[in-house]
Amino acid sequence: MKKAMIVLTAYLFILSALPAGAQPRPLTFDDLIKIKRVTDPQPSPDGSWIAFVVTAMDREANRGNSDIWLIPAKGGEPRQLTSSPLADMNPRWSPDGKKIAFISTRSGSPQVWIINSGGGEAYQLTTLSTGASGVIWSPDGKFLAFTSSVYPDCPDDDCNKKKAEAREKSKVKARLYGHLLVRHWNAWADGTRSHVFIVPAEGGKAVDATPGDYDTPPIALGGSQDYAFSPDGSELCFVRNIDAELKLGLGTNNDLFLTSVKGGEIKSLTTNKADDNSPRYSPEGKYIAYKAMARPGFEADKYSLMLYDRKTQKIQNLTERLDDSVDEIIWARDGSAIYFSAEEKGRNALFKISLKDLRVEKILDGHTFNSMSLLPDGKTFVLLKQAMNRPNDLYSLDLGTNKLAPLTDINRDLLAQLAMNGAEEFWFEGAAKDKVHGWLLKPPAFDSAKKYPLVMTIHGGPQGAWKDDFHYRWNAQMFAAPGYVVAMINFHGSTGYGQRFTDSISGDWGGKPYQDIMLGLRYLHGRHPFIDAGRNGAAGASYGGYMVDWIEGQTDAFKCLVSHSGVFDLRSMYGATEELWFPEWEYLGTPWTSPEQYAKWSPSGFVKNFKTPCLVIHSQNDFRVPLEQGLQFFTALQRMNVPSKLLYFPDEDHFIQKPQNTELWWKTVLDWLAEYLKK
Repeated sequence: MKKAMIVLTAYLFILSALPAGAQPRPLTFDDLIKIKRVTDPQPSPDGSWIAFVVTAMDREANRGNSDIWLIPAKGGEPRQLTSSPLADMNPRWSPDGKKIAFISTRSGSPQVWIINSGGGEAYQLTTLSTGASGVIWSPDGKFLAFTSSVYPDCPDDDCNKKKAEAREKSKVKARLYGHLLVRHWNAWADGTRSHVFIVPAEGGKAVDATPGDYDTPPIALGGSQDYAFSPDGSELCFVRNIDAELKLGLGTNNDLFLTSVKGGEIKSLTTNKADDNSPRYSPEGKYIAYKAMARPGFEADKYSLMLYDRKTQKIQNLTERLDDSVDEIIWARDGSAIYFSAEEKGRNALFKISLKDLRVEKILDGHTFNSMSLLPDGKTFVLLKQAMNRPNDLYSLDLGTNKLAPLTDINRDLLAQLAMNGAEEFWFEGAAKDKVHGWLLKPPAFDSAKKYPLVMTIHGGPQGAWKDDFHYRWNAQMFAAPGYVVAMINFHGSTGYGQRFTDSISGDWGGKPYQDIMLGLRYLHGRHPFIDAGRNGAAGASYGGYMVDWIEGQTDAFKCLVSHSGVFDLRSMYGATEELWFPEWEYLGTPWTSPEQYAKWSPSGFVKNFKTPCLVIHSQNDFRVPLEQGLQFFTALQRMNVPSKLLYFPDEDHFIQKPQNTELWWKTVLDWLAEYLKK
C-alpha cells in the first residue's frame, strides 16, 4: 500500500507539472538532446556545498558545453558558478574551501583555472602548450597536480611547443614506428606521453613529477583517479605501466609507484603482474587502498580491494572471498573502514568493510549510482543516481537510515512532459541451465491487449552489462518510443553476476551468449502475448555488433538487424586492432597458435547463410574495431543480395558523439527498424 501511494504521488506530481490538457509524450531526439547531463559531484571541505558539472548539448554548434554549479549539501536551489561558452569541468575544492580549481578550455586549450567558491572572476593558473586535465589539490593546499601529454625527451614547455609546431608545419606527415601500439582508441601515437605535473597553488612553473617514456596514468585499464597526494602533502602515488609487453600491445600490468612532490626518485610499490590502480590514502596516512586484478592479460578480471601498509610494506587482499568486482573506493573519515561500490545484477551495491575484523557489510543495493563522496560528518554520502527512465541527478544517502534523498532535479520541466516507463526485470534458464537476467522496457501508452514488435538490443564489452541507467548512446527509451518492446539480456560474459559468469564468454563468443539471446527470445514470446513473435529486430554495437553479425549467419528469427562497429572477421580484426591482450585472451591465443578459435567464431565463415536485412554502421576513427570490419560485413551482405545499407561516419570513432551525427544515427536506425517491423 505504501509503495502504491508513493507511485501515485509521483504520478500526480508529474501531471501537475504539465500544461493544462497536455499528456506525457514519447521521447524524441529533440528531447534527448535537450536533457542536461549531471556529472562529477564534489563536496566542499566543510560539507556545506556540492560542486557539480552540468553539460548541455548544442545541436547547432554540434558539441556540448559544460559549466560548474553549486548546491547546498542539505538541498536547495542550485546556482551556476561558471558560464563560459566553452567547457568548464573537473571542479576540485581547495582544502580551506575558499577556492575551486577546474579545467577550462576558455583560453583555447584545456588549462587549470581557479575561481573563488563564492563567485567572481576566474583566473588561469597554467599555460602549458600541451594543456592540462584531471586537476587535484594537495591536502595542505600548497600544490595542485594535473596531467599533460608531453614529449618525454623535452626538458621544458618551450621544447614541447617547438616540436609540436614543427610537426604541424611540416609537409611530410609520415611517421616511422619501431614497435606496436602505433595507435590507440581513436588516435595515432605521436611520440607524446601523459605525465603528472605539480604546480604551486599561487602560480609558477609546473614541474613534471613522473618523467620518462611511460604514460602516467596508463593508456588503458586505469582507475577513476590514478594519482593521489599523501595526507601530509609530501608524496605522490601514481599508476603507470613499465612492462616491456606494452610495446607489443599486450600490457595490462599497471602498477603503483611513489615519488616526492619535489620530484626525484620514483619507487615501485606493487609488483603484481596484472592490473593495479586507483590509489587512495587513508585519512591518517597509514595505508594506501587500491584495486587489483589477479590474472595478467585479462582486462575483465575481478577487481579486489587491496590494502598496503606504508610502514611494514605488507599488502593484504580485503575482498578475496567476495565474488563482486570492486569499483569506487572511499575511506571512512576516521580510517576505521573502507566503503566500496560494485556492479550487481544490472545495478550497483555499496559495501563497507571494517579493518578491525574484515567483516563486509552491504549498505545499499537496488539502485544504479556512481561518483560517490563521503561528507565530513562521516554519516552522509553524496552520489549520482539514475534509472532507465531517469537521467542522473544528485542524491544524498543517510548511512543511519540507508535512505536516499534527491538534491537536484535538473531536468524536471522536460521530464514532466515525457512518457517513459521504468525497466522491468526478468530471469530465465539460459545456456548451461544457468539463470540469466534481462530487462524489458514497454513503449509509452502501453496496452497489453495490443501486439508490439520486439527490439533486442545487445550490449558490448563483451564483459559489460545492460544496467538500469539512462544511456545516452544506446538509449532504451529512444528504441521504445516508436512503439517497440525492448529486451536487453545480460548473457554469459556479462559483469555483475559473479566472476565465473563473466569468464564464461572467453573462448566461446558465439556459443553461450548466442544461446542466451535465443532462449531469452523464446522465453519472452512464451510469457508475453503482447509481443508479436513474427516481428523481431536486433541491434548491437562493438561485441553487440559482433553478435548481430553472428546472428546473421545463424538464424532467421529476426526480420531486421543493426550492426554498429561489429567484429566480422576475427583473424583480420587481430591484425588491425590495438590492444592485443584482448583478442589473445578472448580467442585463447593468436591466429597462428589458435587458428580453430578464429575460424570457429568468425561471422565471416557463415556468409552463405546471410539473408536477414541489415543496417551496418561504422566510423573512420574507430581503431578498437577498425572500419574494415564493417566494410567486409557490408560487402558480404551486398554480394549475397541481402537488403542492406552502410552508414559511414568519417569524423567519429567507436562512439557517435557529435549531436548532428547522433541525430542522423537515430533517424537512420529507427527508419530501418520501422521499414521491417512496422509493416
